[in-house]
Amino acid sequence: MVVSLDFELYWGVRDQRTLDQYRRNLEGVRRAVPALLDLFRRYRIRGTWATVGMAFFDNREQLLVGLPERRPAYADPKLSPYPELETIGMDESSDPYHYAASLLRLIAACPGQEIGTHTFSHYCCLEPGQDLAAFGEDLAAAQRAAARLNLRLQSLVFPRNQYSRPYLEVCREMGIRAYRGNEASWLYRPSRGDEHTPGRRLLRKLDAYLPLSSHTCSSLREVALKNPCNIPSSRFLRPYSPALAWLEPLRLRRIVSGLTHAARRGLIYHLWWHPENFGTHTEKNLAFLERVLRAFARLRAQYGMESLNMGEVAARVSEAALRSA
Repeated sequence: MVVSLDFELYWGVRDQRTLDQYRRNLEGVRRAVPALLDLFRRYRIRGTWATVGMAFFDNREQLLVGLPERRPAYADPKLSPYPELETIGMDESSDPYHYAASLLRLIAACPGQEIGTHTFSHYCCLEPGQDLAAFGEDLAAAQRAAARLNLRLQSLVFPRNQYSRPYLEVCREMGIRAYRGNEASWLYRPSRGDEHTPGRRLLRKLDAYLPLSSHTCSSLREVALKNPCNIPSSRFLRPYSPALAWLEPLRLRRIVSGLTHAARRGLIYHLWWHPENFGTHTEKNLAFLERVLRAFARLRAQYGMESLNMGEVAARVSEAALRSA
């Protein structure tokens, strides 16, 4: 099993109304992250925390020095986080919504946890106006930001799951060895924001409870076909919803069924979520996750299923290639 988490704080949210509505989630994430790490230690779970590069800094001065010179020129200016720079706080204590260096140090110190990248600026690769050159400078800035914490980024989660082959070539040049691809279903193909119709969003939500798509698992051989390695998503761990609480058994069954399918066939099951989703209804979300991890522990005992982070999957692929050479 592979676990990846998108860790973006406010940098991934643009609209002020959305920011205000999301504030409670962002405040709760500082309680949720230590609780998640505790669960990961207890169940020996290794995960990748794909983090926006802007969150790596301790203060505004460091952030401004670390910005790339070339930035995306989106046709929709609301997609760019750079105008927010005029309003953010001076440091993490005064603005815990934009800075997360202390949390990243906590995560990096936990065994088995990999800090990956969610690009530097929450870069949207398929939106009109941006280009490959700006994307390359964005990833270079992300690597420099990680180096401040003595980290080297190897794994990437694309914001909004937007990517195409030319962007993957840039990733390879920038030292990225693995990325989280989309599920093998038309519901999850990479697409621009204006292609996310209400009907498609509804079907994705239903798929969390009902088997609208297949068991979206992958083999190590399939992962090795791409460079960087494509470790496709298997399931998004949707947060607890009071309105849908009566469907929780179906949500759990959907995930455990996929895990069991992967364990029996020696396949990869890639579970992911946003830590901010645990910022509200934290106890409910943690309890649900623990039920998933208990199921994984049973499958580990019965079938030898492993927990790996994305970087470790890429390393496993490299080892297999060397053995077969």
